[in-house]
Amino acid sequence: MSRIQSTFAKLQKEERTALIPYVTAGFPYADITPALMHGMVTAGADVIELGVPFSDPSADGPVIQKAGDRALALGVGLAQVLAMVKSFREKDQKTPVVLMGYANPVERYEQRHGDDAFIRDAAAAGVDGLLIVDYPPEECADFAAQLGAAGMDLIFLLAPTSTEARMKQVAEVASGYVYYVSLKGVTGSGALNTAEVEAALPRIRQHVHVPVGVGFGIRDAETAKAIGQVADAVVIGSRLIQVIEPQPHERVVAAAMDFLRPIRAALRPLAAGRRGTARRNPRRLMV
Repeated sequence: MSRIQSTFAKLQKEERTALIPYVTAGFPYADITPALMHGMVTAGADVIELGVPFSDPSADGPVIQKAGDRALALGVGLAQVLAMVKSFREKDQKTPVVLMGYANPVERYEQRHGDDAFIRDAAAAGVDGLLIVDYPPEECADFAAQLGAAGMDLIFLLAPTSTEARMKQVAEVASGYVYYVSLKGVTGSGALNTAEVEAALPRIRQHVHVPVGVGFGIRDAETAKAIGQVADAVVIGSRLIQVIEPQPHERVVAAAMDFLRPIRAALRPLAAGRRGTARRNPRRLMV
């Protein structure tokens, strides 16, 4: 069982919703990320998504694009991201870390370091999962198997526009969890319609039997609490990036913790109210 799967199994037993913050590696300062990751765990993060900077992030909105551009300008690439995870692992062996990004940096890494070098080096650094936005599930069976053999999970996005066929394709190869994009468009888009999310999740769970995290449009404790009523995990990124962007170096970690703590507190009381509900059907949370 992978670290992600173990974490969700523990959360299921405790009947808690996972809090998954996303930050761009190397933002807003090149050396801040390991300390920021530790701070987010202290504030209640269950899993951390770490964005790999890339020059053409088609699925990201302007907030995360800007963060990626700044990290790239500071010299942060995939090799540096792996080094950040390795540094984080010196003190934290429990919290799962997921790298979220695009195919190009992974493929360039392998061109420089050799075939299968990325999986080898990511596992050695302590990476637990990978979400490659532009890797189609129908072409990922071998890659998913390689990741699984190295103890890592392959995570996919689903969207309001995803067809039944796409959900079945994702279900065949996804592990760890899936990330439901609650809005059409890019990260940081529009207003969140919790009723639409609630209606969509049973359809997803007919096909996908790993936990379902929901992101895009979650900006505060109120929206997180609403989504946490129906989802297995709440993912929050763009708003967190906005919170830490203007901070001086010495305030970045504290600002992130101050932002995440009320969100974690808003999620925590949900457990008792969900006990025995269909949402916690073990079949739907098989890990």
